[in-house]
Amino acid sequence: MKTIFQHIKGDHTIWAIVAILAIFSFMPVYSASTNLVYVVGSGSTLGYLLKHMVLLIMGFGIIYGVHKIPYRYFSGGSVLMLPIVIVLLVFTLAQGTIIGGANASRWIRIAGIGFQTSTLAGLVLMVYVARYLAKNKEKEINFKESVWQLWVPVAAVLILILPANFSTTAIIFAMTLMLTFIGGYPLKYLGFIIGTGLVILLFFVLIAKAFPDAMPNRVQTWQNRIENFSDSEDKEAYQVQKAKIAIATGGPVGVGPGKSVQKNFLPQSSSDFIFAIIVEEYGLLGGFLIVFIYFLLLFRIFVVIRKTTTIFGTLLVVGVGCPIIFQATINMAVAANLFPVTGQTLPLISSGGTSIWMTCFALGMILSVSAAKEVEEEDILDDNPLDILHETI
Repeated sequence: MKTIFQHIKGDHTIWAIVAILAIFSFMPVYSASTNLVYVVGSGSTLGYLLKHMVLLIMGFGIIYGVHKIPYRYFSGGSVLMLPIVIVLLVFTLAQGTIIGGANASRWIRIAGIGFQTSTLAGLVLMVYVARYLAKNKEKEINFKESVWQLWVPVAAVLILILPANFSTTAIIFAMTLMLTFIGGYPLKYLGFIIGTGLVILLFFVLIAKAFPDAMPNRVQTWQNRIENFSDSEDKEAYQVQKAKIAIATGGPVGVGPGKSVQKNFLPQSSSDFIFAIIVEEYGLLGGFLIVFIYFLLLFRIFVVIRKTTTIFGTLLVVGVGCPIIFQATINMAVAANLFPVTGQTLPLISSGGTSIWMTCFALGMILSVSAAKEVEEEDILDDNPLDILHETI
């Protein structure tokens, strides 16, 4: 055990939290996968569990590898990665995948493995925004320059994600606004950016309504989810109703591991609605324990922020750490019918490779910051992306 701790750096409490969430996820995923096996008729419960375990092991490998990289390299790396991410988003959107008559252009396949490019795009964008804000912290921001250097890349990413995934677009935009506010971007400019964003969204909705064949059913899907949130009798609210039944059935201590009934009726029981299955099987006690662990992770993120000696390190931790907690909160709120259905997974617990890997990559960056000794801010911001690429090669 002592040998293991010699090789891992950074905040050991964050390492422990990640391990606890990962180990705890085995039973809910194994239990909820029976829906896919016996109802959908796909695979085996042991196969889904093994797949989830492999994804988590790979995720821990990502954390370990990333946390060994000096965090200053992430600054220039974001500049290199942003054009690649935009190309991947264009390629993903161009596929025009249709599932159940709706546009679902969120995934691409690389070496036979499905990959959700929007998750990677959000992570890269947060690092890029943190770099821009840190680089201009001591300068008076010129709005026209910031539009080209900051908001055009942000808009390009968001516009490419929007047609297939509104919830992810909204989360990334909200996190970007939060990060720019914390980073000292002028409020008068932020108000204009918010207004522009709303106008672009309205324009997109009007275009989608005028040309429905271009983006099948996406705007209608958003509309249905909002309407169903307040209309409990609508058939589209099926998943939410089953999730509420699962939570109500759980009681204080739950029905017991693996004994959930509603997992057989919830189509996304192992991913989007896994929190409902957790509460059904482990009760309010289990549900509150999960909430407590995520808030403990948030607390440790703030501890890392307080100890960080550079502006970029602080903004990096905020930019990649807060979205994890925000996503977890939304997932649990959806299961409890406090928020419209969004399709967001529960970080490190829900099944799904892309979500696990990108969460682990973000945690690796946070641990890299927490492990770093004092670094001069100028060294971080003046890194040439081409020099970083050369060093990597």
